[in-house]
Amino acid sequence: MSSFQLGVVGALFLSVASSVSIVICNKALMSNMGFPFATTLTSWHLMVTFCTLHVAQRLNFFEAKSIDIKTVTLFGILNGISIGLLNLSLGFNSVGFYQMTKLAIIPFTVLLETLFLKKQFSQRIKFSLFLLLVGVGIASVTDLQLNFIGTILSLLAIVTTCVSQILTNTIQKKLNVSSTQLLYHSAPFQAAVLFVSGPLVDQFLTKQNVFSHKYSRMVLAFIVLSCLIAVSVNFSTFLVIGKTSPVTYQVLGHLKTCLVLAFGYTLLHDPFTERNIIGIMIAILGMGLYSHFCTQENKKKQQVDLSLASQAKEKDGSPHLTHEDKESLEAKKLGKGSLV
Repeated sequence: MSSFQLGVVGALFLSVASSVSIVICNKALMSNMGFPFATTLTSWHLMVTFCTLHVAQRLNFFEAKSIDIKTVTLFGILNGISIGLLNLSLGFNSVGFYQMTKLAIIPFTVLLETLFLKKQFSQRIKFSLFLLLVGVGIASVTDLQLNFIGTILSLLAIVTTCVSQILTNTIQKKLNVSSTQLLYHSAPFQAAVLFVSGPLVDQFLTKQNVFSHKYSRMVLAFIVLSCLIAVSVNFSTFLVIGKTSPVTYQVLGHLKTCLVLAFGYTLLHDPFTERNIIGIMIAILGMGLYSHFCTQENKKKQQVDLSLASQAKEKDGSPHLTHEDKESLEAKKLGKGSLV
């Protein structure tokens, strides 16, 4: 259990560090250097991730386990579609409404897991998630401009993102594959979807063509850096969801949002108000409570499992009389009776 807990902590730390790093890198690339092609950049991220994992597999860092090709294909396509829909949602909606879309992923994931996977969430867990969502909402949501197409895209993005994250956890456990193996097999299909749709989506949103963009040395350097960091981001995403749950990954995502706001203020001198500070404090309180309640419930579950295992062991260790033993006992009784 101690090694498992160390693995979880390491996965969480890697996810936070890499995600915050890539957000700062991409913000500099898109805001300061004028490279706005987010969907196409994501396809490059996934292709570099696959190439890196392929080299690692060739060097025997992990074993490539065979997975049903239909499952991997559908899973990879669904992941690619969810990324494209999130980017389209950001393009059609205001930043505030996009943040609300990301906030809605947690309650919708809880709803799907409760309905289809029969997973139970205690009232304490739900309260901590509610505090977290309120805090992130206060800190990050500014304006809420609604439009029909943007709302439809946001709903589709929520559904596909929730389902893909639940499938990430379910496939790893049911097929007994590691996060590295699943990412290695699914990354090409995700990249293929975004390779085809990325330039079209980016041109529609930015009115610019990614192939006719002027690439300076600085832009190329930041693109390479972004792709290298993305390997860690993609790997840690699958690792965290596999070791914990989709809800925990979403909670971690909102921690990243708070950290990005804080780093944006300190490093990039973004505007920061009392509302941001209050929202971040409430969100951190919600995250702390969620972590505390999850730890308590996991300990109780472990104690129950241990007690059940010990009871089963005691039952297995108790002597059971075979048919031959019964016959020998009866013979002894008869022998004693004849002596009397």
